Amino acid sequence: MSDVLLSEMRSGALLLTLNRPKSLNAVSAELRRALTARMVAADADDAVKAVVLTGAGRAFCAGQDLSEAASYEMSDIRAWGDGMRAMYQSVRALSKPCVAAFNGIAAGAGMQIGLCADLRITHADARIGQPEVRAGLGSVVGSYLMSLYVGHGANRELSLTGGLVDGRRAYEIGLVNRVVPEAEVLTAAFGAADELRQIPAQAFRLTKQRFREVTQAGFDDAAAAGMRAFFEAYATSEPQRIMRAFIAARGKR
Repeated sequence: MSDVLLSEMRSGALLLTLNRPKSLNAVSAELRRALTARMVAADADDAVKAVVLTGAGRAFCAGQDLSEAASYEMSDIRAWGDGMRAMYQSVRALSKPCVAAFNGIAAGAGMQIGLCADLRITHADARIGQPEVRAGLGSVVGSYLMSLYVGHGANRELSLTGGLVDGRRAYEIGLVNRVVPEAEVLTAAFGAADELRQIPAQAFRLTKQRFREVTQAGFDDAAAAGMRAFFEAYATSEPQRIMRAFIAARGKR
């Protein structure tokens, strides 16, 4: 397995660590494929009783890797959108407990990975949100996933401004389930996964299955709309220009 995703078993729970710390664990094509494959394999592995997701270093995941996205041509958009959908669906489809440990920034695709999990644990100083609009992209899949947890007003604010909120505010509006001291995020995530493992497995699976069934049409619609938005945005060259300017400015720091 690629080292962009670390895998470790801990007493029946599989810890998956997004491992691109120099880029704040931004989602590259390689990481996207690795996470999708590992989630599918975990669901089929009887030895895996639960999955905990976290990030290496000081971030959970800062979102899409802009250095890749800035270089995409129109011919790349379909594979990109399909890959993102498959990654989110692999987390949604897990029939076992899945807990996201937001150990730091969880933005864009990173937040969305967590929103596909069952529970999210974070700390007060984490930064969480949906900054796609600031990169020239429509907030489509992210705004749909947020609608499953937060009210319309908070969703519009986060989606339209692209601003990030801290962990305490994320808890207040329903984006995360628990806020603990920073040093305890991963421990608390394993504790939450263990709590879920105590539920009779069949009842847990059937309940997750029902949640997935009632949201699948909405997710599929959002994924299709997100694909259309990708094509429309990239046709203007605005996202590429914004991302390249951001990368250039970052390189001068």
